[in-house]
Amino acid sequence: MKFTCLLDLASHWASEKGVDVPQLVAEICPADKPGDITLNCFRIAKGLRSNPMQLAQGAQEFLEAHQDVESVEVEKAFVNIILTPKATHEATVADAEAFFESVKLPEAERLNYLIEYSAPNTNKPLHLGHLRNNALGMALVEILKKVGHEVHPVNLVNDRGIHICRSMEAYKRFGNGETPESTGVKGDHFVGSFYVKYAQELELQVKALKEDEPGLAEQSTDKLFLQTEIGQATQRMLIDWENRVPEVIELWELMNSWVLAGFNQTYDRMGVYFDKCYMESETYKLGKDIIDVGLEKGVFYKREDGATEIDLKKYKLDKKVVLRSDGTSVYITQDIGTTILKADDFNPDAMVWVVGDEQIYHFKVLFAILKELGYEWADKLYHLAYGMVNLPSGRMKSREGTVVDADNLFDELHELAKAEIRKRFNGQELPADLEHRAEVIAQGAIKFMLLKVNPKTTMMFDPEAAVKFEGDTGAYLQYVCARIASMLRKASDSEVTDYVDWALLNHKKEKELSLCLARYPQVIQKAAQDKDTGQLGTYLLDLGKAFNGFYHDCPVLKSDVDPSLRRARLELSDRVFTTLKDGLNALTIDTLESM
Repeated sequence: MKFTCLLDLASHWASEKGVDVPQLVAEICPADKPGDITLNCFRIAKGLRSNPMQLAQGAQEFLEAHQDVESVEVEKAFVNIILTPKATHEATVADAEAFFESVKLPEAERLNYLIEYSAPNTNKPLHLGHLRNNALGMALVEILKKVGHEVHPVNLVNDRGIHICRSMEAYKRFGNGETPESTGVKGDHFVGSFYVKYAQELELQVKALKEDEPGLAEQSTDKLFLQTEIGQATQRMLIDWENRVPEVIELWELMNSWVLAGFNQTYDRMGVYFDKCYMESETYKLGKDIIDVGLEKGVFYKREDGATEIDLKKYKLDKKVVLRSDGTSVYITQDIGTTILKADDFNPDAMVWVVGDEQIYHFKVLFAILKELGYEWADKLYHLAYGMVNLPSGRMKSREGTVVDADNLFDELHELAKAEIRKRFNGQELPADLEHRAEVIAQGAIKFMLLKVNPKTTMMFDPEAAVKFEGDTGAYLQYVCARIASMLRKASDSEVTDYVDWALLNHKKEKELSLCLARYPQVIQKAAQDKDTGQLGTYLLDLGKAFNGFYHDCPVLKSDVDPSLRRARLELSDRVFTTLKDGLNALTIDTLESM
């Protein structure tokens, strides 16, 4: 925000003190303080080699005589300024192009980011937990782009391992040659059903094992896995996969193709995209050569049992095995190799992983190892750890088939959105694009519910609350946009002129709305810096509520409103519309011209 009064104050100080004065940055005055904007003199005192309290007093004397200022109050080193209506609006929203351009960071601060998100397993469909991952990854990509960064989203699909073989073994036993096409079931759901069947069969075999050997009664299913017939068969399948046995590879490729086709349908519906998709089956052997080089450099060492390990006590982390005694990789080995591969592919300035908070320790270890290996970019790695999503009915469990599948949730929200639209039309003829409206509202509802809080928060997802047109929801913000769009459509072309008399907007609600708008560039830059979608979500709700307060108290299209005032209020409303739309788009949420 460039306020003329502060530009003039900076010039005054430069002349008075004989030093260069940087642009004075004002903040929106806290609600409990008398003022529109606040100048914090603590932040500039050192550069001006002055006492902050004395600077504040000098600022008050200068500003009280300025034509853009109505009054000034000093509290310690804080200068609280009430601006004239004309100065308020001209400095914040009058120049739309400059307003949105100010969202972007200076060229020198723009980076090349690599964002990895989604990372599904090819043994089950995407579920609600994946939706939070996808929503956060997509929004982070768009927010970072919005402020000027170059961003490359990538995916790492977990398409190998014992969990994938579980679905394959179950299909061999219970599939009866059926396919997604023959059953009419979406590919990822089809394969996921066999993952559940596998878990059921495994439990039956564990139960029988415990009945035969009572001494095993307290052992967990995972402990007894390799003592069951199905567990042993699955382990043999994994070995056969690693040895590239043709019939196992053929089944693996077939079932993977079913799942990936299903994933792509879900991704398309949600608007998910990637610049590159890595497959774990192609990357899991990466890292072993790097470990060998690290051994030669003394980064790693051999234990007596032959395992390769690293001591991370300088990072306050435990020792970590990176190669087993038989020379095989562990998960961290693959991650080391894949991270280096991504760095080589994209040469990013910074890398971000969107992964649940249960993996916080894993990423601390990964980042520490890469630092020990001497990669300069290892200080630019970030784990965006997000909390679990729960439902009113409790936690989800994949093996028990109690997860909320993404597609089913999409369909449920779509139907709830249609019900809300029907309620609004109250028996009148429904719009021809009902299905499109319902889908946009449903997707917005899901995304905003998942994004409006800090990613670290463990949250409850309530589908019925998410689609309400009132409250802190995406549908509420879409409704505000639709209301403004309707108002702008109703305004006659004759009311649109090049000149807007911003001085006419002297109502308290008009000023509050303009100052709320002025926060947008700072908010989205902070959201990008902190990688926190919740900050942007909170701001958009504040803006929506500020507009509704203005709309209630400041008539726009009523016949008794002076045309010049109506023109100014329409222009202010248009700024709200474009800002809400821009902010929602940064959260990958679409808007509607009519609800």
